[in-house]
Amino acid sequence: MPKTLNIGLIGVGRLGVVYARYFLGSIAHARLTAVSDINERAQQAFADENDIKKRYADYGHLLADKEIDAVVIVTPTNTHKEIVLEAARQGKAVFCEKPLALSVEDCQAMKDAVERSGIFFHLGFMRRFDAGYAAAKQKIESGVIGKPIVMKSSSRDPFRPSLEYLDPKNSGGLFTDCGIHDIDLARWFMGEVRSVYSIGANLAYPEMDQIGDVDNAITTLQFENGSLGVIDLSRSGVYGYDIRTEILGTQGTLQIGYLRETPLMVLTKGNVGHDTVPYFMERFGQAYRTQLQHFVDRFLSGQPPTITCTDGLAALKITLAATRSCHQKQPVSVM
Repeated sequence: MPKTLNIGLIGVGRLGVVYARYFLGSIAHARLTAVSDINERAQQAFADENDIKKRYADYGHLLADKEIDAVVIVTPTNTHKEIVLEAARQGKAVFCEKPLALSVEDCQAMKDAVERSGIFFHLGFMRRFDAGYAAAKQKIESGVIGKPIVMKSSSRDPFRPSLEYLDPKNSGGLFTDCGIHDIDLARWFMGEVRSVYSIGANLAYPEMDQIGDVDNAITTLQFENGSLGVIDLSRSGVYGYDIRTEILGTQGTLQIGYLRETPLMVLTKGNVGHDTVPYFMERFGQAYRTQLQHFVDRFLSGQPPTITCTDGLAALKITLAATRSCHQKQPVSVM
């Protein structure tokens, strides 16, 4: 086992650049050795700026590089399958951003390849590494709130991304792209989901009709243990980036998340106000860094990954059921 991981990063888009900068300065026992992106201009500009000698337009060449120990995949979701299958063939450790893939078949193929090859594979659900969510998990496991019986979760973006990004063919749609975080947390906190019932509509961005997706939705969940859940998702939370979860237990309740970014209240005549969280990096920047350090530490210590293909497959099955429910306007069992 190497003492320092040589990292190859595939995808230098918005989040990929953030990850790359973490590996360049704040992830212990890891070294960013190579980058790859089909956008050669972006790839070369980032590599030149950060003095990274190895840069590849074809990710296959990066995966074939014998000096690379592990790869971090931050590419569009519809590319994950082929990259992971090739990484498994090359015997590379893998960190892959969520969602795992956009279809159950692709997820299963990835899971099979990872298990056959025996590579270390970690899926990126960063909210599990946020200090608030991690503390809530510990409180639940230690019995502080008794048995969890109701979960309520909100994920609201302050504005919509581009229609190209939002297109379900690329992102998987609102339930998979945005809601999969809440679904993963639902499984983590409450257990497996038996059935879902979703309603959704385009209420803020009518232009989303042309891509066949919704901008606001509500999903109710029934868990296999009988507990209940509700998730609301929005592309139009114009006041800020609002991510919150509440878990009601038989002996208490946990409330996770915050909306005020700066610990300051401004009180003037007839008005009390505060700022809001701008967007996802301000809210979860530390969680992203922590999950990457966790990936490196688990691999180098020989411990198994904590978030696997199984988790990605299970979460996707639920988000796909939620999407079907919204279209069919009826409850759907999770298969």
